Amino acid sequence: MLFNVYNLMEIEPVEANGCWLCDRNGEAYLDLYGGHAVISIGHSHPRYVERLTRQLQKIGFYSNSVINPLQEELAARIEELSGCAGYNLFLCNSGAEANENALKLASFVTGRAAVLACRASFHGRTSAAVAVTDQPAIQAPLNKAHAVSFIDLDDIPALAAALATREYAAVIVEGIQGVGGIRVPSPAFLRAARAACDASGTLLLLDEVQSGHGRSGEFFAFQHAGIQPDIISMAKGMGNGFPVAGILIRGSIPAREGMLGSTFGGNHLACTAALAVLEVIERERLVERAAALGKWLARELRAEPGVIEVRGQGLMIGVDLDIPQAIFRRQLLRDYRILTGYSGHNTLRLLPPLTVSREELALFMESFRATTRLITKEDHELHGH
Repeated sequence: MLFNVYNLMEIEPVEANGCWLCDRNGEAYLDLYGGHAVISIGHSHPRYVERLTRQLQKIGFYSNSVINPLQEELAARIEELSGCAGYNLFLCNSGAEANENALKLASFVTGRAAVLACRASFHGRTSAAVAVTDQPAIQAPLNKAHAVSFIDLDDIPALAAALATREYAAVIVEGIQGVGGIRVPSPAFLRAARAACDASGTLLLLDEVQSGHGRSGEFFAFQHAGIQPDIISMAKGMGNGFPVAGILIRGSIPAREGMLGSTFGGNHLACTAALAVLEVIERERLVERAAALGKWLARELRAEPGVIEVRGQGLMIGVDLDIPQAIFRRQLLRDYRILTGYSGHNTLRLLPPLTVSREELALFMESFRATTRLITKEDHELHGH
């Protein structure tokens, strides 16, 4: 039997293409969640499938005990497309592992142990990553032993006061808070963090696990603020479903043999998946597409009755509703077969593949409006209005 820890939707996908899933009964579902923002270039993209198939027929895996030129190619392509010149790449398998290595590296570099993180954050479920995640319910006593302090996102005075103590190895901030409800750090906060880190010998870590690889309308969300972090973590959309992750490390941070390591990280298939994603992002101009479609979708949503607030950048959008999100999502899934994510009690999270079309988003908006009308009507009938 499985160790039952997941709250599952009543859907069993057996095929997927583009922005659509097909269940075992042949029903089609519009996927506006992408499995936690993992599906960046669409399900089963032909170029992705072709490159992975061809690589698998050559060699699928060997560990980091041999030369793998695909890793060098991937590092060069990420630098080229992201615009992050002068960074070095370390490859691993998941967002949590990326953040774990980023935090460890910051501690190595500074000789300090404490970390400053933001409230409502989510950075993963490994030891240090879950310690800097603001969710006590998922922290075991082992995790709580880490030296971590939390401040509110955008609280510049609290940030400055904490770093002035020179006790912190790192500040870790999400490019856009995902689980926390699609909350975007202000450019002023990120610039203040950069300045305070420089003054105190602290490393600035940007968690772009969910917001990276074009989702925000820039390659990385922090680029909207015009800063340069010391370490950037990435995963999710990096492999379009294949487990691959990494950290970009500023060239001024020296490497030494054995400092970090991974058995599966940067294997041949993982690098091929990541290279295929970058190729499609570039060819189909998906970063620009995310920016344009995200603006259109946010504008449409803000005009709707029952929408309290719309947050986000690009195709990473949070919608605060005046009713519980569980009711709205259930209705949307049951009546219109549209998958969305959520945060907290009232927030929808929209994280569609970056290949989503304007027509597919228009279909979502039609279904959104119909769901709003239906729920309002049922509420009126229930209360005798």
